[in-house]
Amino acid sequence: MAETRETIFVVDDDPSVRDAISNLLESVGMRAKVFASTEAFWKAPRPDGPSCLVLDVRLPGASGLEFQEMLIKKKVSIPIIFVTAHGDVPMTSRAMKAGAIEFLMKPFQKDELLMAVRHGLDRDRIRREQEAELSALKVKIGQLSDREREVMDLVVTGLINKEIGAKLGLSEVTIKIYRSRVMQKMEAASLADLVRMADRLNPRA
Repeated sequence: MAETRETIFVVDDDPSVRDAISNLLESVGMRAKVFASTEAFWKAPRPDGPSCLVLDVRLPGASGLEFQEMLIKKKVSIPIIFVTAHGDVPMTSRAMKAGAIEFLMKPFQKDELLMAVRHGLDRDRIRREQEAELSALKVKIGQLSDREREVMDLVVTGLINKEIGAKLGLSEVTIKIYRSRVMQKMEAASLADLVRMADRLNPRA
């Protein structure tokens, strides 16, 4: 069974900081996994559930900012909360532009960190739900025949059955049959529902 419990990963080379953050998170019922370096975090197995990463900027080996870039290049999606005792505006701007949730200066307030962590977990949960929904839609559309897919593509543009039939060289009755099959296989409750599915599968630029 897949692991679904929320996990907060903490990467900081200072043992006292790791312990303090871990104790804070566990005091409010959250699960924390701590690491002394980005390399240790990368090599460790990660539970398959909503998560976020509390990441120090200055670390041995790859810095926090360098590690953020690596995660982006490897298409690893995890919300990042940076913590540092030596931050500046350019550093903060770089982290936030790359998608960081928050950039906290040590010593930070407990509530600040908890709020950022909850925001990160919420964002990751939503991303996972959206990815699961998209995956399910891809399975459904993969069950359509080539002709059903053609009909679906025309239906969602707003064409009526008669117009679709004229484009495909088929009778209106035949289009109705194909359209019904499309609605059933896609499990669409309405035309608007089918259009939303099509938009999810083929997002417009």
